[in-house]
Amino acid sequence: MRQAIIKYNSNRAGILIELDAGEYEFTYDQEYVANYPNLFITFDMPVRTRPYRSKRLFAFFDGLIPEGWLLNIASESWKINKKDRMGLLLACCQNAIGAVSVHPFKENENV
Repeated sequence: MRQAIIKYNSNRAGILIELDAGEYEFTYDQEYVANYPNLFITFDMPVRTRPYRSKRLFAFFDGLIPEGWLLNIASESWKINKKDRMGLLLACCQNAIGAVSVHPFKENENV
């Protein structure tokens, strides 16, 4: 089970989890919900306390992953299969263009 911290403008917005069943779950942090109730990361996922679930990586997060020749370079450099969308997201999207960034979850961090 891999996890990522999702930040919006450097504020921790929530946690993205790749579940063991191959599904994905995104949950906004309680503090983010309280402080930024109208500052959603995508129109498809307005701020709420209930988690979002999907059988595939959410389209918004998938869209952050590089495409074309840049995907080839990333895949080859980090030895990540192009079909491993969560792996690519974790490897490539810490400094994504725009307000949203994806950071690997470290064991000593609180969920």
